[in-house]
Amino acid sequence: MHPVALITGASRGIGRGIAYALAAEATHDLVVNFAGNAAAAAECQAECLKLAAGKIRVAICQADVSSDPDRRRLVEFTVSELGRLDVLVNNAGIAPTVRADLLDAGEESFDRLINVNLKGPYFLSQLAARQMLANGPHPDFAPAIINITSISAYTASVNRGDYCVAKAGLAMMTKLYAARLAADRIGVFEVRPGVIQTDMTGPVTEKYDKLFADGLTPINRWGQPSDIGRAVAAIVRGSFPYSTGEVFNVDGGFHLHRL
Repeated sequence: MHPVALITGASRGIGRGIAYALAAEATHDLVVNFAGNAAAAAECQAECLKLAAGKIRVAICQADVSSDPDRRRLVEFTVSELGRLDVLVNNAGIAPTVRADLLDAGEESFDRLINVNLKGPYFLSQLAARQMLANGPHPDFAPAIINITSISAYTASVNRGDYCVAKAGLAMMTKLYAARLAADRIGVFEVRPGVIQTDMTGPVTEKYDKLFADGLTPINRWGQPSDIGRAVAAIVRGSFPYSTGEVFNVDGGFHLHRL
């Protein structure tokens, strides 16, 4: 039996890039989670099956990670459909409903964003870890929880403070779960994307085109979902057996301090 990877928010953007990268490896059966766009999830499923040349199973499950019943149903679906759960990729996330100055921002957008981007992954990881322990170890692949954060975990954007706070919380969540689960041989990792070309960044394309033209990053181009996918695939492959709690910057070198 293949080990099983669950990718939240996998119908589009970074999540789809991760799904494609894991499908190309053809080592893990996949669950493509989506919140609302069933057509996009079906497209992702079809392409994953094509990339894997039919060597893996790919299931689709609608669930809103901010909902406790949905989180439970998502884990239950994964186990009932594919037999086990070995890898959780916490990718699902939303942008602020309204970009507002820190002194003007309201609670409604904050609460929704924190529920999806932080609370959801926090408690989904709890459920997933329990299931991984109940599985028992897979003979060929180590279990892992991988949190997709952002350079916003440490870069202040005063018109989207809620997003920054959520990503910073995910970074600490990685450390917490890594410390708790190390003795159980479950690796926990943070993949920290930079500016990635997706639907979410579409409205600010012009802004970032100019920043890249002015030398925003040492590797001076937009990041692609496939860049994040390759990083996640390396972790899932088991390339870092003596690491946990590690941060993988996939940001074109944005994190470097330069003079």
